[in-house]
Amino acid sequence: MRIGPTAAALTLGLAITGSAHATVFVVGAMANSSTGGVGLPSLNVTDGEQFTITSSTDDLWSAGELPRFADGDGLVMNRFATASDDSGEPVGTLIEEPFVPWVENGLSAPFASLVGEINGVYRELGANFSGPAWGTGTLNLYFWDQNNSDNSGTIAFDVSPASGGVPEPAAWAMMILGFGLAGGLLRARPRTAETAATA
Repeated sequence: MRIGPTAAALTLGLAITGSAHATVFVVGAMANSSTGGVGLPSLNVTDGEQFTITSSTDDLWSAGELPRFADGDGLVMNRFATASDDSGEPVGTLIEEPFVPWVENGLSAPFASLVGEINGVYRELGANFSGPAWGTGTLNLYFWDQNNSDNSGTIAFDVSPASGGVPEPAAWAMMILGFGLAGGLLRARPRTAETAATA
């Protein structure tokens, strides 16, 4: 399907605008383990501020020997390897089984899940999350587990403030740039024979 220059220019402006908030954070099962690792700093948030986290459920990390591959939701189900996941195991191999939740720092959450921490308070986030911050400070991301020595893999999480919030100054600059480029493309488009005749 061919789109016209107006639609293309507006798409470019919205794409540049939309990218102003989202940041990808790659959380490591070993490096960012809640036991033996350090949290990965992500957003600076205020109490009650909405934010979202998204990831692909084919993006997997491991908490040890098979069957301990999981997405950000942790070891909560029976999962079999597919051609699209990144376990590296033959299709049909059992790569995940439910595992007992891990209890640490006052939180019981699925083993090998994504957990967030703000000012010493931990919350389960999982593979995809949308909700309010539970404190003011830096949101640190953790792989939730008992022992990081046999962990492997990483998962890329797209972390951003929820849409509808007041943009930061940098976001305003990106929006102005995006719509400025869109306007420039509209102005620079070639004139058709019809518009040239009426000029």
